Amino acid sequence: MPEKIRTLIVDDEELARDRLRSLLSREPRIEIVGEAGDGKAAVSTIEELKPDLVFLDVQMPELNGFEVLENLDETTRPNVVFCTAHDKFALKAFDVHAVDYLLKPFDRERFQKALERAMAKVEAQKAGRKDSSVSAVLKEVKPAGTPVERLLVKCDGRVLLIKVEDIDYVEAADNYVNLRVGKESHMMRETMSSLEGRLPPEKFMRISRSNIVNVDRIQELQPMFHGEYVVVLKNGTKLTLSRSYRDKLDRLMGSAG
Repeated sequence: MPEKIRTLIVDDEELARDRLRSLLSREPRIEIVGEAGDGKAAVSTIEELKPDLVFLDVQMPELNGFEVLENLDETTRPNVVFCTAHDKFALKAFDVHAVDYLLKPFDRERFQKALERAMAKVEAQKAGRKDSSVSAVLKEVKPAGTPVERLLVKCDGRVLLIKVEDIDYVEAADNYVNLRVGKESHMMRETMSSLEGRLPPEKFMRISRSNIVNVDRIQELQPMFHGEYVVVLKNGTKLTLSRSYRDKLDRLMGSAG
């Protein structure tokens, strides 16, 4: 017998999850491994269960379907059939790049077509043939470099949702970054360069190899020797703007003016 396709259902509406479960249970090649009712839970469940296939709602609390995928490591992103009732722009992108999409309300015939397409793709991947359509969807619907508004952080078995506007500054910590939010700090497994590309550039500025600062938190700049500056934050924290990042100073002065 071929290996079953591990499938996760993600939708914030219980009735929608019930219908998907009923339709999927008719297919003997499918194994339903779990469900999630919002985007935040979807991320943690996908990372834990590592399903082959996810039926993923687009509009959900906490994180939408796009943000769920953005917060997953590239290596753990499953194949996705998007489910949506609204976004026409997304539908066009999905029709070109995604495994498939289901426009709510959908009938059994349309669902079966999407499921067959998804199963064929998963089985091809298991046989060693790669496909990058999910990444392609992300690039078209949310182009590379588009800033995020929230970050997911794992902490003591929980998943925290951090608004980027609440971050005071970021510091490098080997293969991690440390988000400084008020009196709290949160570790994320991400590089400084990667995170810098995800943060809104008009709000966050890289001032050294080790620090990214929220410009709204800057109190003053104090000149030092050799073209460096001390960046004093409103909470009293002092950071160094390195000489090699002097070009950022012009941007900061321009925004202040």
